[in-house]
Amino acid sequence: MVSARTAATRTGTPKPGLRERKKVKTRQAIRRAAYRLFAERGYDATPVDRIAEAADVSPSTVFRYFPTKEDLVLTDEYDTVLATGLRSRPADEPIVESVRRVTVEALHRLSPEDRTDLVQRIRLVREVPAIRGRTAENTARDTATICAVLAERTGRPADDLELRVVSAAVLAALQEAMLAWVAGAGTPGEGGTPGEDRTPGLEELVRLIHQTMDVLARGLTS
Repeated sequence: MVSARTAATRTGTPKPGLRERKKVKTRQAIRRAAYRLFAERGYDATPVDRIAEAADVSPSTVFRYFPTKEDLVLTDEYDTVLATGLRSRPADEPIVESVRRVTVEALHRLSPEDRTDLVQRIRLVREVPAIRGRTAENTARDTATICAVLAERTGRPADDLELRVVSAAVLAALQEAMLAWVAGAGTPGEGGTPGEDRTPGLEELVRLIHQTMDVLARGLTS
């Protein structure tokens, strides 16, 4: 969700080298060209070769960075930010509090371009069946990643049932908060003049993240 440079600076890890920065720039160019075309033409009506043309790369380059069309939406270079941030938090801090702090800090570091990408990504997840169908696969991968981090913090095995439940609950909660954030803003052009900027405010997402983490911290008591 945040830039690789920001994540590296915050966690004290080395900054990406020139080659990696070029890869990130190419991935971003391809993804933003895709998002622009999806907004103009629709997801299903936008072929990969048109995305490649708009990004000024070859179709094979698109597939090298994104093996499937759905991966243009479901993967990015920031997918490890939550796991990296959790590793930087105190080991005795409650996991819900760690997730809250890492997520809110990451959101506050979003550039305007990153925020626009995030909104478009969530809207596509909501609206495109093919993308929704792939989210379970990505969620399983991300759950395993968070489990590994929690295992480091607790000394438990990474396949511990409680850790898997907590990891799945945290990721599901974050996704629901983001879906609610975008749903609350409506669709572009809805309820206003055509072309009106309907990008939801970031502070609203922060509020929803806090509300969601409060639910997890409280548990299913009421």
